[in-house]
Amino acid sequence: MKLFHKMLMTGILGNLTLPMYAAQWEVLPDTPPIPANNSQSEAKIKLGQTLFFDPRLSSTGTVSCNSCHNVMAGGDDNRPNSVGVEGKTGGRSAPTVWNSAFLSVQFWDGRAPTLEEQARGPVTNPIEMGMSDWDAVVKRLKSIPGYRALFKAAFGPDNPITADNAVKAIAAYERTLITPNSPYDRYVKGDKKALTEQQVRGRNTFAEIGCPACHSGPNFSGPQLTMGSGFYMTFPLVPGSKYETKYKLMEDIGRYQVTGNEAHKHMWRIPTLRNIALTAPYFHNGAVPSLDDAVRVMAKTQLNKDLDNAQVQDIVAFLKALTGEFPKQTMPRLPGTPGRSVIP
Repeated sequence: MKLFHKMLMTGILGNLTLPMYAAQWEVLPDTPPIPANNSQSEAKIKLGQTLFFDPRLSSTGTVSCNSCHNVMAGGDDNRPNSVGVEGKTGGRSAPTVWNSAFLSVQFWDGRAPTLEEQARGPVTNPIEMGMSDWDAVVKRLKSIPGYRALFKAAFGPDNPITADNAVKAIAAYERTLITPNSPYDRYVKGDKKALTEQQVRGRNTFAEIGCPACHSGPNFSGPQLTMGSGFYMTFPLVPGSKYETKYKLMEDIGRYQVTGNEAHKHMWRIPTLRNIALTAPYFHNGAVPSLDDAVRVMAKTQLNKDLDNAQVQDIVAFLKALTGEFPKQTMPRLPGTPGRSVIP
């Protein structure tokens, strides 16, 4: 199995159809991996949540992290492509932030090795939050009096408002965004009434046709790897299906844009399937509108299988059983700037 996973990650499999293997059903852990250089604390999580919801981290004061990764819903924005500052859009769909702490790399193309580095990127991306650089972000944060106390509580008194501390706080908050105890988890723990008969059939079909070759592990996003080691797959793997044109699957060349390695063209980090019922539209370009269609696309493009309607409906029913329990989110009160604005 380790050799097979290595082949997947290095692209050795090329365009071969994925083999089937026995699925290992695992529950979502209660806590995600925590890096040694960014331990959790209540003060840090509070600061991170405040920053996550604050649109003043964007150039126009209109876009926050939560704008694209709505934690009051499925952790994304349910758009094919997210809208950034001044109405700008990119070519990729926002992945969910729920359970992203269990991913070993971030973004669709795996270009960020940690949640901290993921949090650093969008703020200065010109089509996302649009700040010129992190020096400008830090200057703005220092001009908001309430942030001084929040950063001091989280990181101590010595120059606490820095770019590194800001992204550490956001990542600390994001590591609280996990959704355990789904019907699937309860079933695996021994509650055989947690899944319906159809969901059990769907789980069996999911395994029999080979889906766990990629969507394995407790997060259904591949094997648990060390931070910074990505688990990738070519998509579409089986060439020539009608879906390539219908959903424009070949237009984005994926991880190749990061590495420049020809073997990485159209390779993508394996996304989690948890809460997948809440995150339509689907895939990196948000081109597939429904979960039913997404199942058909994956079966054909990755496994070279044409599923009948009953199989599709059973798998969809199982995927809906991966919706977990969401910890309550309370909108933070953002620090004010009485009598003035920090937005130019």
